[in-house]
Amino acid sequence: RKCNKTAPPTNGRYEMANKWTITLNNGDVIPAFGLGTWQSKKGEVGKAVDIAIRAGYRHIDGAYMYMNEDEIGEALQNLYKEGIVKREDIFITSKLSLFHLGCKEDVLECCQTILTNLQTDYIDLFLIHAPMAIKKGAPFPKLEAEDFLGYNEGQIATVWETMEELVAKGSVKAIGISNFTITKTENLLKTAKIVPAVNQVECHPFFQQEKLRAYSKSKGIAFECYAPLGSPSRIGIDPDEPVVMEDPVINEIATKYNATPAQICISFLLHLGLIVIPKSVSESRILQNLKATEISLTAEEVDRLKAIDKNLRLFSFKKFLPSGVTMDLWDVAEDEAYKI
Repeated sequence: RKCNKTAPPTNGRYEMANKWTITLNNGDVIPAFGLGTWQSKKGEVGKAVDIAIRAGYRHIDGAYMYMNEDEIGEALQNLYKEGIVKREDIFITSKLSLFHLGCKEDVLECCQTILTNLQTDYIDLFLIHAPMAIKKGAPFPKLEAEDFLGYNEGQIATVWETMEELVAKGSVKAIGISNFTITKTENLLKTAKIVPAVNQVECHPFFQQEKLRAYSKSKGIAFECYAPLGSPSRIGIDPDEPVVMEDPVINEIATKYNATPAQICISFLLHLGLIVIPKSVSESRILQNLKATEISLTAEEVDRLKAIDKNLRLFSFKKFLPSGVTMDLWDVAEDEAYKI
């Protein structure tokens, strides 16, 4: 099935989450708004999850490489015990680490570690964090040239086959990808038995990824946005880069709705039919971000926000490449040439 916006499921699973949901290509429903946990430190992330779930969030996005899923698992267990929610009320996303792409056993090991840390029997959505491998045990992010194994089409196909086995086993309900281009997705689809449910990539008003979105829709792959606010806390910000939340159109619309620029960014992406996972450990921002789901933009406002796209990628990941290693991680020429 193609992904599409739907009303909340009748079983009430996400009744508190908000009106925005997406039906994945396996038939499962994902709340289109969730809490991101990248850069959320231990000692803070558990409280953030607790605040978010109590406020009505029903989707938590995590990853092995965030190194905080044990605290997330503890927070969720406390909420279950208190009767605030049940496990089946929460949609949990996690990601296979770049260190675990080497062989089938590594994939299984990573998944089991995630399940143990989150104290759960299954993950709702399990993504390949990125289509590039790093040698297991390498000192990330300070990599040597021999530590960076990069992209290998056959290796990703093998990883995917193992993830398909995890679906059959019941350890994960849906599998997907992250940071995949059109070209790399096409390569994966040559051998995949299960079409990825989701591709999670950078997407915000200054980098709207129109072609990748159209491609994903054509394949029934739901489109998920990280850095939906332009990642104001990212490392290595170029002072010359335009700041998403300072854009005059965003601010004008925010003033009309008595909203924040962040809320308009979130609302815009939801109106495009996308999944949005802003991260925060601040109680006020966690609650503010949720309020974005209550904003109804006009078609004219959505069009005005579409028009501010600058094709500005903020995450090149080049800073993670070892000295002397150069590669086009984003297949720019190939993707531009692809005909949908």
